[in-house]
Amino acid sequence: MTQASTPKPARSAARVAAAEVAPSYEAALTELEQLVSQLDAGQLPLDQLLSRYQRGAELLAFCRSRLEAVEQQIKVLEGGETRPWDPA
Repeated sequence: MTQASTPKPARSAARVAAAEVAPSYEAALTELEQLVSQLDAGQLPLDQLLSRYQRGAELLAFCRSRLEAVEQQIKVLEGGETRPWDPA
């Protein structure tokens, strides 16, 4: 009797969605800064204003999730304790 092989797990939907938002935290942050500059300038037509605001919200959510993920990894590495940042 042979066992049916289980399919390899696909990348989670969250990872796929995140990859579609931006290739990296740094790229998302750069694009977000550009969007904020465009919005602050106040020269965009209303439809572009809305689409750029929506894109900015996506990028902000992506950046926050990446920061939270890194924070969780640091907590694991430090045994669950958070320590004050000491850049020295």
